[in-house]
Formats: sequence, structure tokens, C-alpha cells
Amino acid sequence: CKGNPGPGGWGAILQTGGGHEKELWGGEALTTNNRMELMAAIMALEALKRPCRVDLHTDSKYVMQGVTEWIRGWKARGWKTADKKPVKNEDLWRRLDEARSRHEVKWHWVKGHAGHALNERADGLAN
Repeated sequence: CKGNPGPGGWGAILQTGGGHEKELWGGEALTTNNRMELMAAIMALEALKRPCRVDLHTDSKYVMQGVTEWIRGWKARGWKTADKKPVKNEDLWRRLDEARSRHEVKWHWVKGHAGHALNERADGLAN
């Protein structure tokens, strides 16, 4: 994102076991980096036409921790944080939760800007 909030983009690369690839990208005029990180995961999962086994790689600790650690508690508390505040980006967290429910997803965190080829490509699509 150029400014936070400001204009921003997201990018994702889908790869099949057979070696096929599809690039996805988009953006918004006024957004945040966290919303764009969420959109990349959402759009990748929503692009899958049928239930799949998915290895989803993200360089966003926000997305990674949100989906693997925090979301269960948020849902149990009616989409409130542990200190009873509304969850930021609740609309996108709900959408991600719905998208992931259709698939068997393993989540993987990768360090951004560290030479991970597909992550660098996805970052390029976002920009």
C-alpha cells in the first residue's frame, strides 16, 4: 500500500500439483495493507471451483495468526477481541472463514522480501 490507509493491491498465484499456474491480482483506491493481505488469501481460495487440499503461503503474520490462532476466539465472542472490542476487518475475516471452510487448508508463513520466488511474484502482482 502507498500510505496506510491509501491505495493498495493484492496478488496471489495458484499452482496445481500438475504444474499449472494462474495469477490473480486486484486493488482498491483506499485500503490498508492488512485488508490487501486478507484479500489475497480470500481471492485465492474463492477462485477454486471445487473443494481442494490447499497449501496457502502468506508473508502476513496478521493473516497467519488471525486464521490459525485468533479467529476461533473471535467467533466464540461474537466477533469481539479478547478485550471486547470489535474485530478490525471483520467483513474480510468472515469472508476468509467462509472461503477456507470449503477446503482443507494448511497455512504456511514465509518471510517477505527474502527471496521466496512465488512470494516475490505475488508481491509484484500486488504492486
